[in-house]
Amino acid sequence: MAAEMADQPEVLARLVDRAPADTATVRAVVPRPLAGIVFLARGSSDNAAVFGRYLAELCAARPAGLAAPSLYTRYHAEVDWRGYLMVALSQSGATPEIISTCQAVRAAGATVIGITNEPRSALAGAVDLLLATDAGVERAVPATKTVTAQFAVLVTVATALGTGPAIADVLAGLPGAVAATLGDPRPARDLAERWHTIDRLVVAGRGLGYAAALETALKVAETTGILAEGMSAADLYHGPIAAVYAGAPVLLVSGGGPGDADLAGLRQLLDGRHAETASLPALPAAAEPVQVITAVVRGQQLAHALALARDSDPDAPAHLTKVTETT
Repeated sequence: MAAEMADQPEVLARLVDRAPADTATVRAVVPRPLAGIVFLARGSSDNAAVFGRYLAELCAARPAGLAAPSLYTRYHAEVDWRGYLMVALSQSGATPEIISTCQAVRAAGATVIGITNEPRSALAGAVDLLLATDAGVERAVPATKTVTAQFAVLVTVATALGTGPAIADVLAGLPGAVAATLGDPRPARDLAERWHTIDRLVVAGRGLGYAAALETALKVAETTGILAEGMSAADLYHGPIAAVYAGAPVLLVSGGGPGDADLAGLRQLLDGRHAETASLPALPAAAEPVQVITAVVRGQQLAHALALARDSDPDAPAHLTKVTETT
Protein backbone atom coordinates (compact mmCIF):
# COMPACT_ATOMS: atom_id res chain seq x y z
CA MET A 1 0.00 0.00 0.00
CA ALA A 2 2.78 2.43 0.89
CA ALA A 3 4.60 1.78 -2.39
CA GLU A 4 1.44 2.26 -4.42
CA MET A 5 0.61 5.48 -2.58
CA ALA A 6 4.10 6.68 -3.51
CA ASP A 7 3.37 5.99 -7.21
CA GLN A 8 0.56 8.54 -7.31
CA PRO A 9 2.44 11.67 -8.43
CA GLU A 10 3.84 9.82 -11.45
CA VAL A 11 0.45 8.30 -12.33
CA LEU A 12 -1.29 11.64 -12.02
CA ALA A 13 1.36 13.41 -14.08
CA ARG A 14 0.65 11.02 -16.97
CA LEU A 15 -3.08 11.68 -16.71
CA VAL A 16 -2.60 15.45 -16.58
CA ASP A 17 -0.44 15.29 -19.72
CA ARG A 18 -3.11 13.20 -21.43
CA ALA A 19 -6.07 15.28 -20.25
CA PRO A 20 -6.46 17.65 -23.24
CA ALA A 21 -6.63 14.72 -25.66
CA ASP A 22 -9.06 12.87 -23.39
CA THR A 23 -11.26 15.97 -23.18
CA ALA A 24 -11.58 16.08 -26.95
CA THR A 25 -12.37 12.36 -27.10
CA VAL A 26 -15.11 12.68 -24.48
CA ARG A 27 -16.69 15.67 -26.24
CA ALA A 28 -16.89 13.63 -29.44
CA VAL A 29 -19.20 11.02 -27.87
CA VAL A 30 -21.40 13.12 -25.54
CA PRO A 31 -25.08 13.00 -26.61
CA ARG A 32 -26.44 16.24 -28.08
CA PRO A 33 -28.63 17.46 -26.55
CA LEU A 34 -27.44 16.04 -23.25
CA ALA A 35 -30.33 15.05 -20.97
CA GLY A 36 -28.21 14.21 -17.92
CA ILE A 37 -25.28 12.27 -16.53
CA VAL A 38 -25.40 9.17 -14.31
CA PHE A 39 -22.46 7.51 -12.58
CA LEU A 40 -22.21 3.78 -11.99
CA ALA A 41 -19.76 2.22 -9.52
CA ARG A 42 -19.16 0.24 -6.32
CA GLY A 43 -16.69 0.53 -3.44
CA SER A 44 -13.95 3.12 -3.75
CA SER A 45 -15.05 3.76 -7.32
CA ASP A 46 -18.46 4.77 -5.94
CA ASN A 47 -16.77 7.43 -3.80
CA ALA A 48 -15.03 8.72 -6.92
CA ALA A 49 -18.45 8.69 -8.60
CA VAL A 50 -19.81 11.05 -5.92
CA PHE A 51 -17.00 13.45 -6.81
CA GLY A 52 -17.87 13.07 -10.49
CA ARG A 53 -21.56 13.65 -9.85
CA TYR A 54 -20.88 17.00 -8.16
CA LEU A 55 -18.41 18.13 -10.82
CA ALA A 56 -20.52 17.01 -13.77
CA GLU A 57 -23.61 18.89 -12.65
CA LEU A 58 -21.54 22.00 -11.99
CA CYS A 59 -19.80 21.82 -15.38
CA ALA A 60 -22.58 20.57 -17.64
CA ALA A 61 -25.48 22.46 -16.05
CA ARG A 62 -27.48 19.28 -16.50
CA PRO A 63 -28.82 16.94 -13.78
CA ALA A 64 -26.36 14.30 -12.57
CA GLY A 65 -26.86 11.34 -10.26
CA LEU A 66 -25.78 7.88 -9.15
CA ALA A 67 -27.10 4.64 -10.67
CA ALA A 68 -28.62 1.77 -8.69
CA PRO A 69 -27.35 -1.42 -10.39
CA SER A 70 -29.93 -3.67 -8.73
CA LEU A 71 -32.66 -1.95 -10.75
CA TYR A 72 -31.20 -3.74 -13.78
CA THR A 73 -29.68 -6.89 -12.27
CA ARG A 74 -32.58 -7.75 -9.93
CA TYR A 75 -35.62 -5.70 -10.96
CA HIS A 76 -34.87 -5.75 -14.71
CA ALA A 77 -36.12 -2.18 -15.07
CA GLU A 78 -37.02 -0.93 -18.55
CA VAL A 79 -35.90 2.70 -18.76
CA ASP A 80 -35.57 5.11 -21.68
CA TRP A 81 -31.92 6.26 -21.57
CA ARG A 82 -31.88 8.25 -24.81
CA GLY A 83 -29.87 11.45 -24.45
CA TYR A 84 -28.14 10.35 -21.25
CA LEU A 85 -24.47 9.82 -20.58
CA MET A 86 -23.48 7.07 -18.16
CA VAL A 87 -19.99 7.03 -16.67
CA ALA A 88 -19.08 3.60 -15.30
CA LEU A 89 -16.12 3.20 -12.96
CA SER A 90 -14.46 -0.10 -12.09
CA GLN A 91 -10.81 -0.46 -11.18
CA SER A 92 -10.74 -4.08 -12.32
CA GLY A 93 -13.27 -3.70 -15.13
CA ALA A 94 -14.57 -7.08 -14.04
CA THR A 95 -17.47 -6.45 -11.62
CA PRO A 96 -20.40 -8.35 -13.16
CA GLU A 97 -23.18 -5.94 -12.12
CA ILE A 98 -21.28 -2.96 -13.52
CA ILE A 99 -20.84 -4.67 -16.87
CA SER A 100 -24.42 -5.95 -17.12
CA THR A 101 -25.82 -2.53 -16.13
CA CYS A 102 -23.70 -0.86 -18.80
CA GLN A 103 -25.06 -3.30 -21.36
CA ALA A 104 -28.66 -2.69 -20.29
CA VAL A 105 -28.55 1.12 -20.36
CA ARG A 106 -26.54 1.20 -23.57
CA ALA A 107 -29.16 -1.00 -25.24
CA ALA A 108 -31.78 1.46 -23.94
CA GLY A 109 -30.11 4.41 -25.69
CA ALA A 110 -27.44 5.72 -23.31
CA THR A 111 -23.90 6.61 -24.32
CA VAL A 112 -21.54 4.90 -21.87
CA ILE A 113 -18.02 5.92 -20.90
CA GLY A 114 -15.98 3.42 -18.90
CA ILE A 115 -13.10 4.32 -16.57
CA THR A 116 -10.88 1.41 -15.52
CA ASN A 117 -7.32 0.42 -14.75
CA GLU A 118 -7.68 -2.68 -16.95
CA PRO A 119 -8.22 -1.61 -20.57
CA ARG A 120 -8.51 -5.22 -21.77
CA SER A 121 -11.17 -6.12 -19.21
CA ALA A 122 -14.78 -7.07 -19.89
CA LEU A 123 -15.85 -3.46 -19.30
CA ALA A 124 -14.18 -2.45 -22.57
CA GLY A 125 -16.75 -4.40 -24.57
CA ALA A 126 -19.71 -2.85 -22.74
CA VAL A 127 -19.00 0.86 -23.32
CA ASP A 128 -18.79 3.38 -26.15
CA LEU A 129 -15.55 4.94 -24.93
CA LEU A 130 -12.97 3.53 -22.50
CA LEU A 131 -10.62 5.79 -20.54
CA ALA A 132 -7.79 3.87 -18.88
CA THR A 133 -6.31 5.19 -15.65
CA ASP A 134 -2.89 3.67 -16.49
CA ALA A 135 -1.97 3.37 -12.81
CA GLY A 136 -0.06 0.11 -13.19
CA VAL A 137 -0.56 -3.07 -11.19
CA GLU A 138 -2.07 -2.49 -7.76
CA ARG A 139 -1.37 -5.39 -5.40
CA ALA A 140 -2.56 -4.10 -2.03
CA VAL A 141 -6.22 -4.77 -1.33
CA PRO A 142 -6.98 -1.13 -0.38
CA ALA A 143 -7.11 0.86 -3.61
CA THR A 144 -4.96 3.99 -3.58
CA LYS A 145 -3.37 5.03 -6.88
CA THR A 146 -6.27 3.66 -8.90
CA VAL A 147 -8.70 5.80 -6.88
CA THR A 148 -6.88 9.11 -7.23
CA ALA A 149 -6.41 8.29 -10.91
CA GLN A 150 -10.18 7.90 -11.24
CA PHE A 151 -10.72 11.24 -9.51
CA ALA A 152 -8.33 12.89 -11.99
CA VAL A 153 -10.00 11.30 -15.03
CA LEU A 154 -13.39 12.44 -13.72
CA VAL A 155 -12.12 16.03 -13.69
CA THR A 156 -11.32 15.55 -17.38
CA VAL A 157 -14.75 14.09 -18.14
CA ALA A 158 -16.62 16.82 -16.24
CA THR A 159 -14.56 19.57 -17.88
CA ALA A 160 -15.41 18.12 -21.29
CA LEU A 161 -19.12 18.56 -20.54
CA GLY A 162 -18.95 22.30 -20.01
CA THR A 163 -17.44 25.55 -21.17
CA GLY A 164 -15.55 26.49 -18.00
CA PRO A 165 -11.79 26.67 -17.32
CA ALA A 166 -9.47 24.61 -19.50
CA ILE A 167 -8.50 21.24 -18.07
CA ALA A 168 -4.86 22.36 -17.82
CA ASP A 169 -5.94 25.14 -15.46
CA VAL A 170 -8.12 22.88 -13.31
CA LEU A 171 -5.47 20.19 -12.83
CA ALA A 172 -2.47 22.52 -12.68
CA GLY A 173 -0.12 21.48 -9.91
CA LEU A 174 -1.92 18.21 -9.06
CA PRO A 175 1.11 15.87 -9.22
CA GLY A 176 3.21 18.31 -7.19
CA ALA A 177 0.47 18.80 -4.61
CA VAL A 178 0.13 15.06 -4.11
CA ALA A 179 3.91 14.67 -3.90
CA ALA A 180 4.04 17.40 -1.23
CA THR A 181 1.27 15.67 0.73
CA LEU A 182 3.05 12.32 0.56
CA GLY A 183 6.23 14.05 1.72
CA ASP A 184 4.46 15.21 4.88
CA PRO A 185 3.23 12.04 6.64
CA ARG A 186 3.68 13.31 10.20
CA PRO A 187 0.16 14.77 10.73
CA ALA A 188 -1.48 11.45 9.84
CA ARG A 189 0.97 9.49 11.98
CA ASP A 190 0.38 11.75 14.97
CA LEU A 191 -3.39 11.43 14.63
CA ALA A 192 -3.10 7.66 14.24
CA GLU A 193 -1.12 7.47 17.47
CA ARG A 194 -3.81 9.48 19.22
CA TRP A 195 -6.66 7.43 17.80
CA HIS A 196 -5.17 3.94 17.55
CA THR A 197 -7.59 2.49 20.15
CA ILE A 198 -10.83 3.90 18.73
CA ASP A 199 -13.54 1.50 17.57
CA ARG A 200 -15.60 3.92 15.50
CA LEU A 201 -15.06 7.10 13.54
CA VAL A 202 -17.20 9.69 11.77
CA VAL A 203 -15.62 11.38 8.75
CA ALA A 204 -17.47 14.45 7.49
CA GLY A 205 -17.08 16.74 4.48
CA ARG A 206 -19.27 18.99 2.34
CA GLY A 207 -19.58 19.65 -1.37
CA LEU A 208 -16.76 18.13 -3.40
CA GLY A 209 -15.03 17.31 -0.12
CA TYR A 210 -17.85 14.89 0.73
CA ALA A 211 -16.33 12.38 -1.70
CA ALA A 212 -12.97 12.58 0.10
CA ALA A 213 -14.73 12.02 3.42
CA LEU A 214 -16.46 8.91 2.06
CA GLU A 215 -13.21 7.54 0.66
CA THR A 216 -11.27 8.24 3.87
CA ALA A 217 -13.89 6.42 5.93
CA LEU A 218 -13.75 3.43 3.59
CA LYS A 219 -9.95 3.28 3.72
CA VAL A 220 -9.94 3.40 7.52
CA ALA A 221 -12.63 0.74 7.77
CA GLU A 222 -11.04 -1.74 5.38
CA THR A 223 -7.46 -1.39 6.65
CA THR A 224 -8.24 -1.39 10.39
CA GLY A 225 -11.68 -2.86 11.03
CA ILE A 226 -12.74 0.40 12.73
CA LEU A 227 -16.42 1.13 12.10
CA ALA A 228 -15.86 4.32 10.10
CA GLU A 229 -18.69 6.18 8.42
CA GLY A 230 -18.34 8.98 5.91
CA MET A 231 -21.15 11.50 5.63
CA SER A 232 -22.05 14.95 4.51
CA ALA A 233 -21.51 17.59 7.18
CA ALA A 234 -25.10 18.67 6.49
CA ASP A 235 -26.42 15.16 7.20
CA LEU A 236 -24.44 14.97 10.43
CA TYR A 237 -26.48 17.90 11.75
CA HIS A 238 -29.60 15.76 11.54
CA GLY A 239 -30.19 12.44 13.35
CA PRO A 240 -26.58 11.16 13.35
CA ILE A 241 -25.43 14.01 15.63
CA ALA A 242 -27.14 12.14 18.47
CA ALA A 243 -24.46 9.45 18.22
CA VAL A 244 -21.60 11.94 18.55
CA TYR A 245 -21.05 12.12 22.29
CA ALA A 246 -18.22 13.35 24.52
CA GLY A 247 -14.95 11.82 23.35
CA ALA A 248 -16.36 10.53 20.05
CA PRO A 249 -13.77 10.91 17.24
CA VAL A 250 -14.80 13.00 14.23
CA LEU A 251 -12.52 13.80 11.30
CA LEU A 252 -13.45 16.90 9.32
CA VAL A 253 -12.25 16.81 5.70
CA SER A 254 -11.63 20.07 3.90
CA GLY A 255 -12.25 20.22 0.16
CA GLY A 256 -11.00 23.76 -0.28
CA GLY A 257 -14.31 25.05 -1.66
CA PRO A 258 -17.57 26.72 -0.57
CA GLY A 259 -18.60 23.68 1.47
CA ASP A 260 -15.79 24.28 3.93
CA ALA A 261 -17.73 27.20 5.43
CA ASP A 262 -20.06 24.63 6.99
CA LEU A 263 -17.19 22.73 8.59
CA ALA A 264 -16.32 25.65 10.87
CA GLY A 265 -19.85 25.75 12.27
CA LEU A 266 -19.90 21.98 12.63
CA ARG A 267 -16.62 22.01 14.53
CA GLN A 268 -18.05 24.58 16.93
CA LEU A 269 -21.10 22.39 17.52
CA LEU A 270 -18.96 19.27 18.04
CA ASP A 271 -16.67 21.08 20.43
CA GLY A 272 -19.74 22.05 22.42
CA ARG A 273 -20.62 18.36 22.66
CA HIS A 274 -17.02 17.61 23.73
CA ALA A 275 -16.42 15.35 20.75
CA GLU A 276 -12.80 14.64 19.80
CA THR A 277 -12.62 16.60 16.58
CA ALA A 278 -9.60 16.59 14.26
CA SER A 279 -8.59 17.53 10.74
CA LEU A 280 -5.55 16.95 8.58
CA PRO A 281 -3.73 19.86 6.94
CA ALA A 282 -4.61 20.78 3.36
CA LEU A 283 -2.42 22.53 0.84
CA PRO A 284 -3.53 26.14 0.27
CA ALA A 285 -4.03 27.96 -3.02
CA ALA A 286 -4.95 24.94 -5.14
CA ALA A 287 -8.03 24.49 -7.31
CA GLU A 288 -10.83 22.75 -5.42
CA PRO A 289 -10.59 19.43 -7.34
CA VAL A 290 -6.84 19.32 -6.58
CA GLN A 291 -7.49 19.95 -2.89
CA VAL A 292 -10.05 17.16 -2.81
CA ILE A 293 -7.63 14.69 -4.38
CA THR A 294 -4.93 15.64 -1.87
CA ALA A 295 -7.51 15.14 0.90
CA VAL A 296 -8.04 11.60 -0.42
CA VAL A 297 -4.29 11.05 -0.13
CA ARG A 298 -4.36 12.38 3.46
CA GLY A 299 -7.04 9.78 4.16
CA GLN A 300 -4.81 7.05 2.73
CA GLN A 301 -1.99 8.19 5.00
CA LEU A 302 -4.25 8.05 8.04
CA ALA A 303 -5.61 4.59 7.17
CA HIS A 304 -2.11 3.21 6.62
CA ALA A 305 -0.78 4.73 9.84
CA LEU A 306 -3.77 3.51 11.88
CA ALA A 307 -3.32 -0.03 10.56
CA LEU A 308 0.33 -0.07 11.57
CA ALA A 309 -0.44 1.45 14.96
CA ARG A 310 -2.99 -1.34 15.56
CA ASP A 311 -0.59 -4.08 14.39
CA SER A 312 -2.74 -4.77 11.32
CA ASP A 313 -1.53 -5.53 7.80
CA PRO A 314 -2.68 -2.63 5.59
CA ASP A 315 -1.81 -4.53 2.41
CA ALA A 316 -4.04 -7.54 3.04
CA PRO A 317 -6.84 -6.80 5.52
CA ALA A 318 -8.65 -9.85 6.89
CA HIS A 319 -11.67 -11.15 4.97
CA LEU A 320 -11.19 -8.85 1.96
CA THR A 321 -10.21 -9.57 -1.63
CA LYS A 322 -8.97 -7.24 -4.36
CA VAL A 323 -11.94 -7.80 -6.68
CA THR A 324 -15.47 -8.08 -5.28
CA GLU A 325 -17.67 -9.73 -7.88
CA THR A 326 -21.13 -8.44 -6.99
CA THR A 327 -23.84 -9.37 -9.47
